[in-house]
Amino acid sequence: MTTPPPPEPTPAPPSLPPPPATGATGDPAIHPPADLAADLTAELTAAGLLTGHRRLLAEAAATGRLPDRRALDACRAAGNRAAEQGVPLRSLVDDALAAADGLAPVLPALRRAVSALMEGYEQAQLAAIRDEEEARRQFVDDLLQGRAERLAERAEHFGLRLAESYVVAVAGNLPAAPLAPDRDRIERALVTRFGSHNVLVAVRDALLVCVAPATLPAAVGEFTHHVRARFPPGWRVGVGRPHRGPGGVVTSYREAAQALELAGALSLKPDVVRAADLLVFPVLLRDRAAIEDLVTSVLSPLLTARGGHEPLLETLEAVFAAHGNQTAAARRLRLSPRAVTYRLERIRRLTGFSPDDPTQRFTLETAVLGARLLDWPDGYRPSAGPQD
Repeated sequence: MTTPPPPEPTPAPPSLPPPPATGATGDPAIHPPADLAADLTAELTAAGLLTGHRRLLAEAAATGRLPDRRALDACRAAGNRAAEQGVPLRSLVDDALAAADGLAPVLPALRRAVSALMEGYEQAQLAAIRDEEEARRQFVDDLLQGRAERLAERAEHFGLRLAESYVVAVAGNLPAAPLAPDRDRIERALVTRFGSHNVLVAVRDALLVCVAPATLPAAVGEFTHHVRARFPPGWRVGVGRPHRGPGGVVTSYREAAQALELAGALSLKPDVVRAADLLVFPVLLRDRAAIEDLVTSVLSPLLTARGGHEPLLETLEAVFAAHGNQTAAARRLRLSPRAVTYRLERIRRLTGFSPDDPTQRFTLETAVLGARLLDWPDGYRPSAGPQD
């Protein structure tokens, strides 16, 4: 008798994926991607930034004591290293908070530990800012003094391309208060308008210095606008001529600073003085012995005038500024035209020079300008003659 074959087993139904985990409310729980969490944990663990942090919290939970000074110093050091290694502050704090999971309430200890971590982080950031400020100050000193060590490479870091032509403007006669806050605000405003690779604003020798490409003449005007808005009356801006390369920046800076000095010596009224408009004065001072001889030879007789020399010098300056128009000069001096005529006659009698004669007028005008440049006669000190 043939035995019938056993029945084939019924195939099991395909297995279904497990239901998603649910949170306390019954909604599906949301977990961060495992690889992302692992990366963050590995980054912090590899750096060794929070070694012992969980042990610190566990001890606080067991004993009820807050972390001591040594433990908090370790947290500050960890925060400092995190900033130096570029770890995001949020990641650092999240990892520090996660270390408290599963422990009894340790909120006071955790608060102190996290506060110390963030304090160390902020200290590292402030140190980095101070280092950047020192690097900037050194770069500006090197740039404006013409020291060329790695200058082009460092200039790119601060936004300058030294192959171009640059103009330097300097603001002087500013308050004695620290200028760094105003420098930062003015530079931010200029960078917002002209871009970070076009302007540099710095402080040097109590002057606010602006370096800008010659192709952006509006930058100097904008710099002057902000100086006018931030400082009380009395300020003055000197503008150098455009020059190319690192040496050109030095030359333009010196021209701008010299323009300020000349404007002060000559009591010029404009708030903005340009070196290009004052080129004759460095020429006068180039041969100091010659200009001293001219001033003393032509103007010394005015020292004997009744009432002093100053009213007569002011009269000559007013006449020259009015292009020889004595009526206009009288209005400047708030005198009658007759009084101006009388003073000019006294000058002619004392010196032998008359502003009505073209040749003598030039001699007188040059002598008056030289007197102002030399601060003659009150602050005048003759230059030393040749040594035997």
